[in-house]
Amino acid sequence: MPAPTAHALAAAMWAGLDGDPDRLRRLRLHGDGALDSAFAVSDFAAAAVGVAALAADELAALAPATAGRGDATVEVDRRLAAMGFGSTLRPIGWQPPPLRDALTGDYATRDGWIRLHANARPHRDAAYRVLGLPADAGAAQAAPRVAQWQADALEQAVVDAGGCAACMRTTQAWREHPQGAALLRQPLVLRETSSAPPARWSPGPGRPLRGLRVLDLTRVLAGPVATRMLAALGATVLRIDAPDWDEPGVVPEVSVGKLCARLDLKTPHGLQDFIELLAHADVFVHGLRPGALDALGLDAAARARIRPGLVDVSLDAWGWDGPWARRRGFDSLVQMSCGIADAGMRWRGAARPVPLPVQALDHATGYLMAAAALRALCLRVRGDGATRARLSLARSAWLLLGEPQPAQVSPHAAPCDEDLAEGVEHTAWGPARRLRMPWRIPGIESRWELPAAALGSSPARWPARSG
Repeated sequence: MPAPTAHALAAAMWAGLDGDPDRLRRLRLHGDGALDSAFAVSDFAAAAVGVAALAADELAALAPATAGRGDATVEVDRRLAAMGFGSTLRPIGWQPPPLRDALTGDYATRDGWIRLHANARPHRDAAYRVLGLPADAGAAQAAPRVAQWQADALEQAVVDAGGCAACMRTTQAWREHPQGAALLRQPLVLRETSSAPPARWSPGPGRPLRGLRVLDLTRVLAGPVATRMLAALGATVLRIDAPDWDEPGVVPEVSVGKLCARLDLKTPHGLQDFIELLAHADVFVHGLRPGALDALGLDAAARARIRPGLVDVSLDAWGWDGPWARRRGFDSLVQMSCGIADAGMRWRGAARPVPLPVQALDHATGYLMAAAALRALCLRVRGDGATRARLSLARSAWLLLGEPQPAQVSPHAAPCDEDLAEGVEHTAWGPARRLRMPWRIPGIESRWELPAAALGSSPARWPARSG
C-alpha cells in the first residue's frame, strides 16, 4: 500500500519545517489508488497537504477555548489531495481560458529536448527573438528553428535574452550540475528567526486565521496555492498584481477567498501604497524573482523595519544559492532540468519527455509555504520571534525524485459528485463547484468566504479587521 510512502514524505517535510515529531502521530493519510506517474505523486500531494493541515492544527491549539480538542486526528484524503493538484474548480456552463500559450511546449533539438515557457508576454518575446521569428509565429514555425540548436546552447540563449527555457537532463546529470548540487546542500525550508515585539494577533476558535492579514505578492502557481489555503482558514488575503499582469488560465482556480488589487510598484505612488499595506500586514507571501524586491528598496531588512514581527514567506524556482539562484523558472521547467521528465519518458517507454500528470512541484511547495507560515505564526503567538522562511520548487523536487511509484498501484477512482463541496460558487466568470477540502482538522471550519475574482477587482487597501 502507498500509505507508508506518504507518511515517510510527510515526516521529511515536517522535519524540514522544524515541527515537533510527536505531532506526526496526529496525522492520518488515507485513500487508495494513485495518479499515473513514474513517481509517487499522490503520496507527495497527501504529504504536503498533511503537513499544512498539521501546522494549522498546531496553531488552532493555541487559541482560547480549545480545551477538549484532545488528540483528535488530522485527516487527509490522498485521492482528493491528488485531484486538487490538478484543479479544484468545476465550471458550470463555461470554460477557463487555456493554461498555456501556443509557443509553450517541448521541442526536439539537435541533441535532445528543450522546453520553452512563453505564457508571459516578455518571455514569449524573448524566445521569438532568439529564434529569429516574428511575434505572431507559433509552435509549427518554432520547431524547425529549435531543431537547429544544441539544447544547452538554446537554453542559455533564451535565458540571456530574458526568457524561460530548460533542456531535459537526467537525474544524475542534475545531481552533478552546479545548481543541482547546490540544492542538495540546502534545507527544504530556509528559516531565520529574529526577535520581535509581542504579536498583535492571536488565533481564534473555529476559524483560526480570522483577523489575520496576509499580503500576497505571488504569481503562478505555488504562492497562490499557499495563500488560498490561508484564506480557507479565515485569513484576509489581499493579492497585489502589476497593472499589466494576468494569469487568465489559473486566476479562477487560485483567486478564491481573496481580494485582488493592482499597484505599480515601479512608480513612487504605487510603491508607497504597497509599503503602507505591508506596514499593516501580519504575513507577507511573495514569489518574485530573487532580487526584485531588493531593487525596490524592499529587501528583507527593510521589510522587517517597515513591519516589525512580520512573518515573511517567499518562493523561488531554483533555490537560494548556486549559479541559477536568480534565474526565472516554473514547475514544468524544473521537471525538465532535474530529471523528472526524463525518468517519466523512460518509465513509459515514450519518445518524448513525460512530465508529471499535475504540476505537483507547484502545489506541494505551495502547501509547504502555507505550513511554513502557520508554523511561524505559532512561534509569534508563543513569543518566540518573527520568522523568515524561503522555499524553492527545485528543492521540493529532490523529495519527489527519491520516491518512485510503488509497483502495481491502481488508479484513483473516477471523479464523482460526492467529491464536490455543497453549494455553487458565483465566480467572476460564471457559476462553479469546488472540490471538497482534502483535509479535516478537528475544531476547524475550512471554507472560502469570497468567490474567485478577477485580478484588480478590489481596491488596494485593507478592510477593517474582523474577529
